[in-house]
Amino acid sequence: MYYDDQMKNRVKRIEGQLRGILRMMEENKDCKDVITQLSASRTAIDRTIGVIVSSNLVDCVQKATENGDSAEELVKEAVNLLVKSR
Repeated sequence: MYYDDQMKNRVKRIEGQLRGILRMMEENKDCKDVITQLSASRTAIDRTIGVIVSSNLVDCVQKATENGDSAEELVKEAVNLLVKSR
């Protein structure tokens, strides 16, 4: 699968968030602030998973359609990936 710059940039932003959280912990910042940032990071990761799965699904369905194959199994697999990620 091809991962475009937008996907990579999402992961880089998450990486920056995580480094910031670690810095907050090292500076003994308030628990609520750390949890808020951890929650934001988790949300960003969940959204990135969704973007990657949906992009991959679109590519796979297009290829299946071009080859005359059924895309039903591909859709099931994508749904299972999303469910496992939660």
